Amino acid sequence: MSRAVRFNEVGPPDVLRVVEVDVPRPGKGQVRIRVKAIGLNRAESMFRSGQYLEQPKFPAGLGYEAAGEIDEVGEGVEGFAVGDAVSVVPAFSLNEYGLYGELVLAPAHAVVKHPTSLSFVEAAASWMMYLTAYGALIDIAKLSAGDAALIPAASSSVGIAAIQIANMVGATPIALTRRGAKRAQLLQLGAPHVIATEEQDLVAEALRITGGHGARVVFDPVGGPTLAKLAAATARLGIIFQYGALSPEPTPLPLFELLAKLLTIRGYVLFEVTGDPARLNAGKRFVVDGLARGALKPVIAKTFPLADIVAAHRYLESNEQVGKIVVTV
Repeated sequence: MSRAVRFNEVGPPDVLRVVEVDVPRPGKGQVRIRVKAIGLNRAESMFRSGQYLEQPKFPAGLGYEAAGEIDEVGEGVEGFAVGDAVSVVPAFSLNEYGLYGELVLAPAHAVVKHPTSLSFVEAAASWMMYLTAYGALIDIAKLSAGDAALIPAASSSVGIAAIQIANMVGATPIALTRRGAKRAQLLQLGAPHVIATEEQDLVAEALRITGGHGARVVFDPVGGPTLAKLAAATARLGIIFQYGALSPEPTPLPLFELLAKLLTIRGYVLFEVTGDPARLNAGKRFVVDGLARGALKPVIAKTFPLADIVAAHRYLESNEQVGKIVVTV
């Protein structure tokens, strides 16, 4: 028996419980991992509250990211051995696997030997944010030197990952945050430009920074009425990725900007990349290389013990953090 997080109804963080569960031996194509650290994600709070792409099947587990050591290897799995230090890529359904626990099963295709320079806390904080940003910015948009990228919600873990990836390929990240309180931190984290959208004119500032051209890529998890301003700040033939819906308000289509600039506005989720073996492997290589070289460096906002999972989810939903929240086991 080992401790794991389960919930039996959708709702606020208080529905989460730490319980004792019996974890079976790994089946074909699986490994069992003794977890050291767990990365928390907004997708998990949405799943817990019934607002995600799929509804939980009760009793439900939770967790896309974890790092630890291989405890046992299932049939047909090659390249892993007991004791290997590994981390897990979000490449599965939360109704199939949940990584909030001391001992967990994971599909071998989603498991990676991360660089030895990373701690377990850093490794658990890496895959959701870096692969999410990689899939849009690199795999699809082919962001490169000379490009500018607008990054709303830049203080989130994915936002920080997008800043680092843009810098890694020689592009110019423009960080967006609602108020100026996080400006200094975002500048320290590598954003050469920060726009506080409730205190500055988003469009005017973005155009000023880009010499009047606008950004070729926009990477937006928010939606809502601000999409019109983002479109106005986008370059001709630019692409806007809508990868989240954090705004509770409707998201009107900026039709005239779309037509006048020949813009592409597309939905995007990580599983577009992780569901394709070839694209997933390319993403793994990109991220591992960036982590090994130090071009990608996870930023940890705060850690919590597993027993405090409710408090960790409350903090996740507070939007106070800059970087990733990690639960230690």
